[in-house]
Parts: sequence; C-alpha cells; structure tokens
Amino acid sequence: MEGTGAPSHGGPIMTLDGSRQVILAAVMQGYDNTSYGDAFADVYDEWYGDISDVEATVAALATLAAAAGGLPIVELGVGTGRLAFPLAERVQPTLVIGIDSSPAMLHRLAAKHAEEHADSALQTILGDMIDDLPDGPLGVVFIAFNTFFNIGSAARQADCMRSVAQRLGPNGCLVIEAMVPEDPPRTGSLVDVKSLANDRVILSVARYDGVQQTAEGQFIEFTESGGVRLRPWSIRYAPPTELDQMAASAGLRCAERWETFAGEPFTDDSARHVSVYRLA
Repeated sequence: MEGTGAPSHGGPIMTLDGSRQVILAAVMQGYDNTSYGDAFADVYDEWYGDISDVEATVAALATLAAAAGGLPIVELGVGTGRLAFPLAERVQPTLVIGIDSSPAMLHRLAAKHAEEHADSALQTILGDMIDDLPDGPLGVVFIAFNTFFNIGSAARQADCMRSVAQRLGPNGCLVIEAMVPEDPPRTGSLVDVKSLANDRVILSVARYDGVQQTAEGQFIEFTESGGVRLRPWSIRYAPPTELDQMAASAGLRCAERWETFAGEPFTDDSARHVSVYRLA
C-alpha cells in the first residue's frame, strides 16, 4: 500500500519517558505484511489522499512508460488505487498491474473500480511485492511514497530490488518515492495528537530506533460511540545512499533523482526524493 502510517516530523510531540534516548529492543509483536493495509484501508483515502501530487506523478510515470516501449507497468503496494487508476487511464492500452498484500486494501480498490472506474483495465494481484511479481519484461515498476520502507528488513528490501531488476525490459526502470531520513536519526518514544473533536480523538504513539533504522507505532482512535480502534504501522527506512548501494548490488544504477515527481531538483536540503533506477 502506498505511504505509511508514520507521523510527520512536524507538530507538537512529547517523549513518553521524558527523554529521547529509548533504544528499541524488538519490532512490534504480531505485526506482519497485512497489518498496515488491514488497519488503514477504511481511512486511507481520507487520511492520505493528498500525500503527493497525483497529476504530476501520473505524468512522470507515463513519460517513463512511453520510453520503456509500452511494456507493462507495476505498482508495488497499490493500496486503494489512488495512483493506479488515473495512471491506467492515462497510458491505455499499456497494461497496469497493482500488487498488494492486504485483502482489505484490494477490497476498497475493487469497490472504487466498480463505482468510479468501471472502464479501467487495471489488474490486481493479492500477494507479496517481492515474491509475487508478474513475469517480465516490465516497463516501469514503481513504489509510491515510503511504501518501500514497509518492507521490514534491509535483506528483503535488497531482494525486492533484485526481483525487479530480473524482470525489467532493456529500457525499463524502478521508481522509488520516499522520505529522506533525519540526520542524525531519531531515537526515542513520542506521542502526538493527530486530530481532536468533541466526539473523537486520535493519538499517534511511536517509537524510533536510529541504530536499526526502524520506526513503528499506532494511531489510537477513541470515539464516543465506537470505543477504541488501533491502526499499527512499522517501517525500516534507508537514506538514498543506502538505496543506491542496494540497487548497485542488484545490477541497477540511479539514473535520475528528483525531489518530487514534478521534477524539482534534489538537493542536500530535500526531505523526500524520487529515484529512478535503470539496468547498469
């Protein structure tokens, strides 16, 4: 699924223990590759529908797909189809395939397909974004904002790059959109208020391990009528330099890097990046 439940770096925060020096010992108990999607599917479009510029993203991906000769496009972590539907409509008859491990996310996508995009040729796969990739050759494989970091270990992230590289056509590319981690990395436990109303409050509880490059947490929703709802998230993040090293090991090279899909230059002050990897 696109994005992540990870709270932004801005806004008021407080530490749970009065310090920023809590080292995490383990990943969240019971969390797996369906947890995020199943927890966020019902609110994803409301909370993250404007996480990035859809029009600019679709335009850039369509240009890359044309350069790849019209080979199939695959979105890893397609979620509810926020990007995949307008992309499929833009590039038809080029095939667009979305992969997601969450049945709940794909259920939402299917409902939107029937109600809002009945003519779309978008295809979906319920499965793992590494092990269930369709056969190549593929033109563009893209991973929207921070979804790559939902892969929970450096080893599996490297596996993802290798799996994609094995399926790219000669002019194909892998596109990763992600945040640039804080430097120095954040370590500690934090609480924030996401929203507050007279009948509902949503708290963000998170903990960070700068050594392991992990962050995990819960959005905890209290409502007057519905009790408590937990929405867990967990990521393993990496800076662009580490992603480039993984790519090189997979036989890929970073051909282009922008700050956003609109093409703004990437600088040392950029908080996010769009990296385009091609076969070396």
